[in-house]
Amino acid sequence: MNEPVIKIKNLSASYGKKIVLKNINMEIPANRVTAIMGPSGCGKSTLLRCINRMHELNPEADVHGEILFHGENIFNIHPVKLRRRIGMVFQKPTPFPTMSIFENVIAGYILNGIKLSKSEKERIVEENLKKVFLWDEVKDELHKKGTFLSGGQQQRLSIARALAMNPEILLLDEPTSALDPKSTAKIEELITELKKSVTIIIVTHNRSQAARVSDYTAFMYLGELIEFGPTEKLFTVPRNKKTEEYLTGKFG
Repeated sequence: MNEPVIKIKNLSASYGKKIVLKNINMEIPANRVTAIMGPSGCGKSTLLRCINRMHELNPEADVHGEILFHGENIFNIHPVKLRRRIGMVFQKPTPFPTMSIFENVIAGYILNGIKLSKSEKERIVEENLKKVFLWDEVKDELHKKGTFLSGGQQQRLSIARALAMNPEILLLDEPTSALDPKSTAKIEELITELKKSVTIIIVTHNRSQAARVSDYTAFMYLGELIEFGPTEKLFTVPRNKKTEEYLTGKFG
């Protein structure tokens, strides 16, 4: 296993009285794709949101335990600074509707009040649209609204926006569940390419997607981490009966 970039220790999380995560312990290796899978409501998205402190945006949210990012507890890092280093892309494509494609890519800089020269802006936009294989499709329409794009293109634009801040980790929360098979294939190809430069954690309810794109897989059930290990091993010889039942479609 590569050196872990994230170590999760005894993590529990709740919303009000509802406990969503129970005592999670796992290590996320650098420059690999880690998939988190399990049936709906098992805590996958909450775990992802805890990693960049989005979970705490809910006033009822409560978190116990530690998440170490390069050995530093993320709860001691300012959330805005942390989210620059740990980017997130949601299930539904989220281009900012009032912004052009160009502005969407550099939105993180605009919203954080970071000044860039014209040439820096142009470089960041071109570089990151190329990373998500979108440049050739939109280079002549950069000043049109981002919402003018197809769903799959919008999702790649959302990924470009997250990448523009040079994060070390990219969190993807079911990034293809709203997309057609062709767009899904493009995003999966993109994930494989991106792990050369960024650590990726993807939440998916799609077992075959987890098998295709990830190096490591975590299986969660009712807020607990049931099993975690190399994807190939977990899919072929799961150690836990619950994992086996989930993989063979008995539930979820």
